[in-house]
Amino acid sequence: MSVPEASVAIELERLRGTVATGFAEVKGSLAVLVERSDRNERDLQQLRQDTEKDVSDLRTEIENLKRNRWPLPAVAALTGLVALGLTLYEIAGR
Repeated sequence: MSVPEASVAIELERLRGTVATGFAEVKGSLAVLVERSDRNERDLQQLRQDTEKDVSDLRTEIENLKRNRWPLPAVAALTGLVALGLTLYEIAGR
């Protein structure tokens, strides 16, 4: 090997080391991104489950409120009848 070939070989070896280091850094960064993506998917799935449970609880609560509400039209009709009865009683009492 002559001197220029030796220096080329040395530079190629340095370049190989630099490329290997760069690939290792990229591989490490990709591993971190994959881990973050997996964690985000798990968090999203848990959030969906929690949200569905909360929505289900709210629907149940709304149905209970609808079932237990006062029948306002019937109360209004009854109030009207009582008022009519009192009015007729007042008229008949005079």
